[in-house]
Amino acid sequence: MTTLNVNVHHVTRVEGHGSIVVDVKNGEIKECRFEVVEAPRFFEAFVRGRPYSELSHITSRICGICAVGHATASLEATEKAMGVQLTEQATLLRKLMFHGEIIDSHILHTYYLVAPDFLGAGSVIPLIETHRDAVLLALRVKKLSGDLCAIIGGRHTHPCALTVGGFTHTPGERELREIQARLVDARADMDASVDLFASLPWPEFERETEYVSLHKDDEYAFIGGTVVTSDGFSYPIEDYKQVTNEECVPFSTAKWTHHNRDAYMVGALARLNNNHDQLHPRAQAAAAKLGLRPIVTNPFLNSAAQVVEMVHCVEDSIRIIDELLSRGVQPEAPAPFKVEATEAVGSCDVPRGILFHHYVYDEDGICTRANCIIPTNQNMANLNADMKVLLPQILDRPQDEVRHLLEMLVRAYDPCISCSAHCLKVEFV
Repeated sequence: MTTLNVNVHHVTRVEGHGSIVVDVKNGEIKECRFEVVEAPRFFEAFVRGRPYSELSHITSRICGICAVGHATASLEATEKAMGVQLTEQATLLRKLMFHGEIIDSHILHTYYLVAPDFLGAGSVIPLIETHRDAVLLALRVKKLSGDLCAIIGGRHTHPCALTVGGFTHTPGERELREIQARLVDARADMDASVDLFASLPWPEFERETEYVSLHKDDEYAFIGGTVVTSDGFSYPIEDYKQVTNEECVPFSTAKWTHHNRDAYMVGALARLNNNHDQLHPRAQAAAAKLGLRPIVTNPFLNSAAQVVEMVHCVEDSIRIIDELLSRGVQPEAPAPFKVEATEAVGSCDVPRGILFHHYVYDEDGICTRANCIIPTNQNMANLNADMKVLLPQILDRPQDEVRHLLEMLVRAYDPCISCSAHCLKVEFV
């Protein structure tokens, strides 16, 4: 009978600190879980007592990888609360910058964090010698996406030009034309990425679950829309708590969530499953080449879905720049609004999945209460459920292979563990 003891402390090639604990005695699984052991962070408390104008800048610091996503979700909430109507130009620039962040995060995850598992390396560093072209491709796309965010937001990480009502800076026509030419050139890198990831030996594992994302009828939704699930539910963003149902678990500083089932999944695979028909035709072709036809139930293929989204975001970025240039880009003052006591919820589907920011403001525009629900903590229950189904299927393999497959499963979710750590258990004696 199989006896295993796996204690990975901490899983590498993920953001933050999380541990895998597996204990199998004589074929009986005693323990199987992924623990979030990161110290909790209290951004909801940080923004209490702060004016509306500061919240997007504070909450962008929740994450250095998806700072644009947090800033945008924050502004979505504040602008909805204050009745702000963005101009068409500001709306297009927000979408364009968001695409830059999706590409930036996905290229980081797929090439730097996931590819080494399939290419026989412990990190991206040895790939410089063995798969130099792939590393150079990743660096090119990473530079391009960072530059795209920077020309709009003033800088990529923690953008400074995003503000309530629009932007404090407008990119010029020359900057947009230059970045568009680089995006057109990046099509070759996108094609090469699809070819590479289509050739990888993805682990064979299926588990049906519920997939939750934003949705719009007229575009592949990243900013705003309605909350939909693959089980047929649909909610306005304001009813997000009916979906998330957060709860604490004793071994994690990240809360768990559940909706129609015991768990659900968010992220690129959830978006692809719910919004496949809104993908750009080139992205749909990439999905077909990667074998991704909804409903996809292999969580390892979340990384392949990220490759599809990179193709989509490159193409839609080219289209948006065409529209901006045809309209004529002009400097704009932020849209006017009136400060009043109110509350609202903003939502974006950031690289790792659906994100909610909920703020309550007093009559002076001071935040009195905040709630942020992060994609990674929404995935925690689903990741643990996957582990418990996967483990019995691989118990006959060597312990190192079991450990490696479980680590790969964790990495497939692209967790941002520091973002997700919100809970602190206090024991009174």
